[in-house]
Amino acid sequence: MDDFSDIKISRRDLLIAGAISATASAVPSLAGAQPVPQSASPAPAMAPVMAKTSLRVNGQVRSLELDTRTTLLDALREHLQLTGTKKGCDHGQCGACTVIVDGRRINSCLTLAVMHDGASVTTIEGLGNPGKMHPMQAAFVKHDGYQCGYCTPGQICSAVAVLDEIRQGIPSHVTASLTEKPLLSAEEIRERMSGNICRCGAYSNIIDAITEVAGGKA
Repeated sequence: MDDFSDIKISRRDLLIAGAISATASAVPSLAGAQPVPQSASPAPAMAPVMAKTSLRVNGQVRSLELDTRTTLLDALREHLQLTGTKKGCDHGQCGACTVIVDGRRINSCLTLAVMHDGASVTTIEGLGNPGKMHPMQAAFVKHDGYQCGYCTPGQICSAVAVLDEIRQGIPSHVTASLTEKPLLSAEEIRERMSGNICRCGAYSNIIDAITEVAGGKA
């Protein structure tokens, strides 16, 4: 009978041997291993859902067939080539894409074109042109209410709508009374125009332009 009394195994050796044994028992043999299945091919892309949409844009009826996911902004720029309306942040945060729909200003990047079937849309091109400018456009030129000009179409469309809101008595967050017609003031204009960002910082000139068109003292 063999004598193992002189064999000494350290605790470290014992742990290593146990780990090797456990690993060996956990790994399946190559003979019993199952073949790895090939990844399934990607599903084919679904065709876009198209819809016919009619818009009265700047006084002219325009009929379009659009992907239902098309924003009003992209319909104007890409399908009607009305590129005056700008795509800035495309998240409704800068106001560069502001247009007037049925008398109310909206961020055209946040709404789908098919949601406005039959609506009346006014863009910067519909307000005026170099030969016959809208009073707000002329005031922006006079008071230098722009620098790079990228935000200007949205600023002007928003400014026109702001004066309509005040005339209609629609209050803002700074209106003193909800039951009385808001008064034209720099505070009212700043609050109502706060959704239109001018990265060049021409805000004071924009206020002067809007105030002059409103008939106040710039």
